[in-house]
Amino acid sequence: MFEIISKRELAPNITEMKVHAPRVAASAKPGQFIIVRTDRFGERIPLTICDYDEKEGTVTIVTQSIGHSSNKINHLEVGEKFADFAGPLGMPSDLLDLSEEELKKKRILFVAGGVGTAPVYPQVKWLKEHGVEADVIIGAKTKDLFTYVDEMKRVGNVYLCTDDGSEGFHGMVTGLMKDLIDNQGKKYDHCVIIGPMIMMKFASLTTKEYGIPTMVSLNALMVDGTGMCGACRVTVDGQTRFTCVEGPEFDAHKVDFDEAMRRQNMYRNNPKNNPETHNCKCNG
Repeated sequence: MFEIISKRELAPNITEMKVHAPRVAASAKPGQFIIVRTDRFGERIPLTICDYDEKEGTVTIVTQSIGHSSNKINHLEVGEKFADFAGPLGMPSDLLDLSEEELKKKRILFVAGGVGTAPVYPQVKWLKEHGVEADVIIGAKTKDLFTYVDEMKRVGNVYLCTDDGSEGFHGMVTGLMKDLIDNQGKKYDHCVIIGPMIMMKFASLTTKEYGIPTMVSLNALMVDGTGMCGACRVTVDGQTRFTCVEGPEFDAHKVDFDEAMRRQNMYRNNPKNNPETHNCKCNG
């Protein structure tokens, strides 16, 4: 059993938990995810690993309350335990394949939308530990929905934007991306985007316009975490790929986002069968 060591509310309906899971913490890498079950009758829920500490033996997850299973997770309290906490699963960030010398030559931009900030954090933190300070755009509808801003500021250069102008740049992340490049003289040769599917689509179109190689995390499509259910199928460069086992990160400029969004919405009109495919993970 996997005990909840700490719990805090990051924003309305968004909860962070630190869970005692030594074996997962010892093997986890940025970009990977875990599968949790609250009890033996609980649904299998894939959640991106937001942080991990091998010495403490803990793994941090962030869950947004959307439906029954995510609410069930967020109602657990410190001292209670998950029945299952399996992982790490999925492929780590492709940045981990580069040498330290190659990394230091990179000018990297991360774009995080909504709760996508949580899975962006371990990648930015890992880069900082290897001598690379990346730029990070964090977007939200309003300032009250920001998460992980203070944590991110300790490891990267943070730029905030809100749809309503309540904090930072007034507008969408795409507008801030263009502002940084066109007006502030920023140059990037790698970008990672994590957030709601529609945001990733248009942010990816923006990086394509500037010729910036880009990766997106499609973890919002995952259901069982093994690829067996087929819900995580996505077309990348004309070929069918399985997000759970071959991802969750793919080349953004080769992803069929329109198909991915149709797949993500398959269960939305039938709550009875809704597997909460949008439950924390990227957390869009």
